[in-house]
Amino acid sequence: MSIAVPIELQPILIAGPTASGKSALALALAERLGGVVINADSMQIYRELRILTARPSAADEARAPHRLYGFVAARDAYSVGRYVADVEAVLAEAVTLNLRPIIVGGTGLYFKALLDGLSPIPPIPPGVRLHWRLRGEVEGAAGLWPLLQARDPVMAARLSANDTQRIVRALEVIDATGRSLASWHAEPGRAVIDPTRAICIALNVEPAVLKLRAEQRLEAMVAAGGIAEAGHIASLGLDAALSAMRAIGVAPFARVASGEASVAVALEQAKIETRQYIKRQSTWMRRHMVSWNSISAQESGCITAQVMAFI
Repeated sequence: MSIAVPIELQPILIAGPTASGKSALALALAERLGGVVINADSMQIYRELRILTARPSAADEARAPHRLYGFVAARDAYSVGRYVADVEAVLAEAVTLNLRPIIVGGTGLYFKALLDGLSPIPPIPPGVRLHWRLRGEVEGAAGLWPLLQARDPVMAARLSANDTQRIVRALEVIDATGRSLASWHAEPGRAVIDPTRAICIALNVEPAVLKLRAEQRLEAMVAAGGIAEAGHIASLGLDAALSAMRAIGVAPFARVASGEASVAVALEQAKIETRQYIKRQSTWMRRHMVSWNSISAQESGCITAQVMAFI
């Protein structure tokens, strides 16, 4: 069952591509409605990545409560299942404190998990998990891919042969449960939020405007110390397959920090990565958020008024 949230605290979910103004809208609504801003961005969870993920500033966090930002170490693998459990705890806290939950981000899978639920995969025994994680570190995707093809050809057909993290996950699930991860995914899950009792907002920005905003934000990140931040996370010697290492800008700006590339070259690469990511986000929204309330975010000053019309 979904969490029972009083009607006066009806959750607001805000999705949109990078640089669409999601965070500013969430903060404005939290101040106006007495809410708590809850993160739904898979990169803003990481402690070491404040600048390059455009996490809310300390000043923003002082204006309204914020939850699930910068609380996970970059070296830790973080799952959608853990995210759902964390949101459940935050929602319970919000009800206790009489705060309206405002969930904001650009990670479509997080929203899908909250509204549709996750498949009921049982917990993986620590010994099995450790076994496959260690093999992943030693053998990498190249070593484990043939094994996945042999043991779970259905999942092998769905995954990239270079995705160590997901290959390891598929192997640990079939090892622990005797069933393919694909089989578990086919089972319905338990929604955390009842979609009929939530206000779901999808922000849309004209592509040329969004591109300009995103590029300007990257330039601002560089000015704010993004290169040093990338250099720091690169110095931790983490597995390149970890999600935090795939954050936009980390790889190109780390090369600047190590003297291997110029700022101009790295900035252009980061802009290309950003455009590709925006395209993926927009495609997800068109496919999976057709029932959401679509709002044009061209005029930033009018967004809050548009959202209030649904409340």
